[in-house]
Amino acid sequence: MKSAFAIAFATLLLVSCVTVKPQTTVSRGAGWYTVKPSDTLYSIAWRYGLDYKQLASWNKISVNTPIHPGQRLRLIRPSGQTVATTKRSSSNKSATKPKPKATTKSKNTQSSSRNPSKWIWPTKGKPLNTFLASDLDRRGIDIAGKRGQPVRAVADGRVVYSGNGLAGYGNLIIIEHSDTFLSAYAYCQERLVQEGSTVKAGKVVAKMGSRDNTAKLHFEIRRNGKTVDPMKYLPNK
Repeated sequence: MKSAFAIAFATLLLVSCVTVKPQTTVSRGAGWYTVKPSDTLYSIAWRYGLDYKQLASWNKISVNTPIHPGQRLRLIRPSGQTVATTKRSSSNKSATKPKPKATTKSKNTQSSSRNPSKWIWPTKGKPLNTFLASDLDRRGIDIAGKRGQPVRAVADGRVVYSGNGLAGYGNLIIIEHSDTFLSAYAYCQERLVQEGSTVKAGKVVAKMGSRDNTAKLHFEIRRNGKTVDPMKYLPNK
C-alpha cells in the first residue's frame, strides 16, 4: 500500500514539474514577408499594393522604424484588429483636385497630412499608354523620351525608396508627398537622390532609361497605397 502511494506521489511531482510552452505566433506562410537587404517599409507596401501606414500598424511599428534583412512582416490585417481610420482634410473628397498646399518633411519626421496643391510632369514626352489598374504594366503611364533626359519630382516630398530591388521596375525612385500620396519613377538609367532626401517639385531625381529597347519613364501615383490614374493629377499639356 505504501509502495503504491509512493508511486502515485512521485507521478504527481513529475506532472507538476512539466513546463507547458505558451503558444507562439506563426510568422511564416501566406500573409508573411521576409525582409530583403534592399527593402524599405515603403517598397514592401508598394510591391503588394498596401498603404504603408497600415502595414506599419499591422506589425506594431512606426513608419520610421528601421526594418532589417530576415525580419518577418505581416501583410494582412491581424484577426480581431479593427481597420484604422485616418482623418482626411476636405480636399480628399476630390480625387482629382487636391487643394491644400504641400509641405516638405525632414529626414527624421513624418510628412504633412496635406496633399500637393500642384503637380508637374515628371519629364518631357508623350504618354505611350493609358492607365488600367487591372493590368500590371499599366498601373501608371509610360512617357516617351530620350535616354538620359531629366526625370523630375512631380511635387514637394521626401525620397522613401531609391534602389532596384522591385522586380519589373528597374532603377526606381519612390517619393512621399503627404500621408496620402506617393509617386514612383521607374526604368531609370541613373538614380540621383538617396533615401531620406527632401526634394522640391522640379528637382531632377533621375535620368530616363529604357525598357524593351524603348527610351521611356514609367510613372505611377499611389493614393493610400492604391494605384490611381496619373492623368487625373498631372496638368494638361
